[in-house]
Amino acid sequence: MKRGMATWNGELFAGVPNMKRGMATFNVSYVEDDNYSALSFNMFDKSIITRIVIQQSGFFQAFTWDSQKSQWNRYWSEPTDQCDNYGTCGSNSNCDPLNFEDFKCTCLVGFEPKLARDWYESRGGSGGCVRNKNASVCGNGEGFVKVVSLKVPDTSVAAVKRGLSLEECEEVCLRNCSCAAYAPADVRNGGSGCLAWYGDLMDIQKLSDQGQDIFLRVDKVELANYYKKRKGVLDKKSLAAILVASIVAIVLLFSYVYCMWNKNRKDKMMRQLNQDSSGEENGPQSNTRPNLPFFSFRMITAATSNFSNENKLGQGGFGSVYKGCLVNGQEIAVKRLSKDSGQGKKEFKNEVTLLVKLQHRNLVRLLGCCFEKQERMLVYEYLPNKSLDFFIFDQTQRSSLDWDFGMARIFGEYEIQARTKRVVGTYGYMAPKYAMERLYLTKSDVFSYGVLLLEIIAGQRNTHCETRRSSPNLIGYVWTLWTEEKALDIVDLALNKSYPSDIVLKCIQIGLLCVQENATNRPSMLEVVLMLANETPLFPPQKPAFLLIGNQVLQESSTSGGSSSINELTETTISAR
Repeated sequence: MKRGMATWNGELFAGVPNMKRGMATFNVSYVEDDNYSALSFNMFDKSIITRIVIQQSGFFQAFTWDSQKSQWNRYWSEPTDQCDNYGTCGSNSNCDPLNFEDFKCTCLVGFEPKLARDWYESRGGSGGCVRNKNASVCGNGEGFVKVVSLKVPDTSVAAVKRGLSLEECEEVCLRNCSCAAYAPADVRNGGSGCLAWYGDLMDIQKLSDQGQDIFLRVDKVELANYYKKRKGVLDKKSLAAILVASIVAIVLLFSYVYCMWNKNRKDKMMRQLNQDSSGEENGPQSNTRPNLPFFSFRMITAATSNFSNENKLGQGGFGSVYKGCLVNGQEIAVKRLSKDSGQGKKEFKNEVTLLVKLQHRNLVRLLGCCFEKQERMLVYEYLPNKSLDFFIFDQTQRSSLDWDFGMARIFGEYEIQARTKRVVGTYGYMAPKYAMERLYLTKSDVFSYGVLLLEIIAGQRNTHCETRRSSPNLIGYVWTLWTEEKALDIVDLALNKSYPSDIVLKCIQIGLLCVQENATNRPSMLEVVLMLANETPLFPPQKPAFLLIGNQVLQESSTSGGSSSINELTETTISAR
């Protein structure tokens, strides 16, 4: 015999795993009664032509005809390895085709090699195995052990009894001392019927797929060892389950502790931000709590390559600004408070509190902040086109843009002025009342807007006005030209007179109205909008406020390269920053 096909188990021939692939193309029918049993198969697709070839050596092949390529394609062949040959390892032994390093043959539980020299020295397994010498398997406490995933033994010494359960099959086999093993005759629906072997077990093979379990008869010693090993495996599984559960519990506990620690850390940061240590924050916004993400110092350090000079975008009175990239690829700009900037947590809180509530397409978006390890940092969205003042005050770029606007201070709903203990801002943009007397009015931001409007038209900074006349600043120069009716002489030369003079004169007049010395004479921002949008006659401007302290600004700043700067025009809450 070349190849044993094993037995039909209700689904396929047990021990012929390659048959499973062929069953996708043909239908198998098995019929059995008391007189005969028959197996037939036919193709699902009647148009498919098949043929089976059995060579003289016993090699089995099945083919289908490929009409497009005019050739036969093999889809099933047997045997595929040495263990497929009948009786490779003799009786009562198991042939394992996947055991490449060690001997393929192993005796079944309770058996030992029949010819020890051939088995261990010459690795000849055809002699098979016999039951251990001192084993007693008849009426002496014997039982059955489960051997999994096998090609079932040759059924020439087996008997089949249909209609029995697996428990009844065990009882039948246990009562007969010559019964060596049993298995369910039909593996479907949990197993039914009884297939019992009486005599030596031949042609057993270990399978990795489509194998069947058998129950092998052993004496009480082997049975006790089997249950002991099984208990050990269960204990190991239980221990592994306990370890896994413990690890999961520890991870969850640490995750919970970390989340609570992180939450407490953020709450502590917010309490520090909201502390009223100076007694100045008594307006309606003093209890406002910013609601934005916190970035860890480690995350920002990694994003900015440890605040490398290559990532430095510029430096101002607040501190340095760095470009960074988060792990998700988002580019950011990090504003890092300098330790010698003279600004503290009140200024930091004001900017956080204000910017987190401001959402406008023309305002840079605040993404989060860092308040850790004595560090105070603001994380903004990165502006790849640089800041507006880079274009406004650059000789070659300023013709492409026409405005730049920063922020000053805001008030409570019914307030018209506020007094602060510290002046924060850039001289040249701040109203005199604020810069000199620390008195901030609702129209102080109108003054700042007027300065910026005149800067846009002239293409020069208020505090760095390049004129041929002796003027304290750009405002004074514009006022002088206005009184001499030569206001258009201030217009940026980059425009090459390609502008409507009436509109430019109107904007100059609005700018001068905004920087008048008496704050009550200045228009409100609403009135400024109406002036710009309508053709209504404008009031003549009065003498503007002049403020210049030796060209020295409180927060003078310049970029790391070029002629542009990062202007610290800041809008704050009612308290000083």
